[in-house]
Amino acid sequence: MAADMRQVDAVIQRRLASDVALINQIAHYIISAGGKRIRPMLVLLFSKALGFSGPERFELAATVEFIHTATLLHDDVVDESALRRGRETANALFGNAASVLVGDFVYSRAFQMMVSVNRMRVLEVLADATNVIAEGEVLQLMNMHDPDIAVEDYLRVIRFKTAKLFEASARLGAVLADVPRDVEEACADYGRSLGTAFQLVDDLLDYEGSTPQLGKNVGDDLREGKPTLPLLVAMERGTAQERDLIRHAIEEGEVARLAQIVEIVRRTGAIGATRDAARAEADKARQALGSIPESASREALLEFCVRSVDRSF
Repeated sequence: MAADMRQVDAVIQRRLASDVALINQIAHYIISAGGKRIRPMLVLLFSKALGFSGPERFELAATVEFIHTATLLHDDVVDESALRRGRETANALFGNAASVLVGDFVYSRAFQMMVSVNRMRVLEVLADATNVIAEGEVLQLMNMHDPDIAVEDYLRVIRFKTAKLFEASARLGAVLADVPRDVEEACADYGRSLGTAFQLVDDLLDYEGSTPQLGKNVGDDLREGKPTLPLLVAMERGTAQERDLIRHAIEEGEVARLAQIVEIVRRTGAIGATRDAARAEADKARQALGSIPESASREALLEFCVRSVDRSF
């Protein structure tokens, strides 16, 4: 994917340009931090797997990365995060107001880019995705500091907030290739399941990883009062005293006893249970590729299913 991703990076650099110096500074700061670039790769891999090789794929791959970048800028302000991808967050460096406004710029630039492709179906897919992502953000805000959230409600946030853009990225490759709707839906199913698996592993790494590996502070989810699956499973399996400790930590966003909570999460097998849930989602993604012809791109998509679950950062 290296050559194709260089093309995407060229589009990103060109499309980020603004006459406003602070926009250039902040936008380039967060884009240059790198990241896994999975969403743009999904656009490219599904396009190639389904036989589309036009330049629009690079524009749309960059577009989904812009949408993702805008959500990161806004997320870090909402979560009061100080570290992202091993560097200071934009809000920590430039302030909340600048981060929110530049996030708005990146969002609106993404819409300019999707219009340039001149396909109504593309607009429909991405407009729907950005709206659902916003709903997911609000749902997550409503669930903060609530230790009594149901697992299905937690998973709903993941499907809205994270998996929806994975789904849209995979679907865009199918839209560009103009495949039958059932094939398009299979691609979307892959993206949705892969995105869910990816977020489940992100959530367990907050209790299994280390700050240098993750590029963010371990325990950030707990500090923000996020009742993620490792905590929900640990409460279900732990003693009454352990359950009360975790409940209090979620309600108060308390990390003073983080080490003790991490030990409970690990001892109760909550990390393994969360990774098993991620593996089940990755298996769904793999099965969704049944209608995709054999190719190197399809093999790469299968590889994503493995790596999404077995990663440690």
